[in-house]
Amino acid sequence: MRPGLALPERLILGLAGLAGLLGVAASAAAAHRAEAESLRIAAQFLLFHAPALVGLAALAGGGLIRVPLTRIAAAALGLGLVLFCGDLSMRALARTPLFPMAAPSGGLLLMAGWLLVAVSGLLRTR
Repeated sequence: MRPGLALPERLILGLAGLAGLLGVAASAAAAHRAEAESLRIAAQFLLFHAPALVGLAALAGGGLIRVPLTRIAAAALGLGLVLFCGDLSMRALARTPLFPMAAPSGGLLLMAGWLLVAVSGLLRTR
């Protein structure tokens, strides 16, 4: 019998599920608002990062790529989503930013997360 996923990978899967859930909810909300382009963008980001996070959890859980680096990449992606999508959603729904520079900071974290994914895929596993 194989052991289950470690806690960090289970948390990454939980984050993936939450991103998917919020992506669907934001898409539905955007469909009912006349001026909701930023909410649509947030929904798209959430929905296409959700399966990426599932993949990272599976790859790390299977030991197919560098586990610590993959966990850091997933954390960067998750925090980037919170900041970027959170700011866009707050602006669309509450007409106020999350905080100054939240979206650009989140975007930089998302880019850093994807760079770490690329690096983790290029490095040999032990």
